[in-house]
Amino acid sequence: MNHEEELIKAFFVPTKRERYLDMVANPKKRKKFLNELYHFKALDPRCFVSIPPSQQDPEQIASILTKKGAPRSCWVTSTEAELDGKEMLLSKALKEVVGRQIGAFLSCIPGKLAYFEGEERGDRWILERRNGPLKGRSG
Repeated sequence: MNHEEELIKAFFVPTKRERYLDMVANPKKRKKFLNELYHFKALDPRCFVSIPPSQQDPEQIASILTKKGAPRSCWVTSTEAELDGKEMLLSKALKEVVGRQIGAFLSCIPGKLAYFEGEERGDRWILERRNGPLKGRSG
């Protein structure tokens, strides 16, 4: 299973999915995709689960994700080369990305549960698909 493809299909706005699927499939375009993560605007807000300000630290976020069914490990897609394209323990991955002003997705359950950290203040979301695919065009 390709975590990045499932992430795009599940959590990106329908009008941008095909573009991003093409970007992650093409090694020459992947760098552009990763650079967009700093100020990423293609997430579908219907999937956002806000994180209370008092719980926006790695341990609390890990606890929230675990309660939602996240396993111990996750797949990391990140602007940071040493993290990108790796499977890591969720707790370690969160410590590496939370508050560092980088762009990163942590795919916990492909197509169902993920975490996004962007560079801008307040750009920190749990992404969750509760009831199957969202309606909308895929291209």
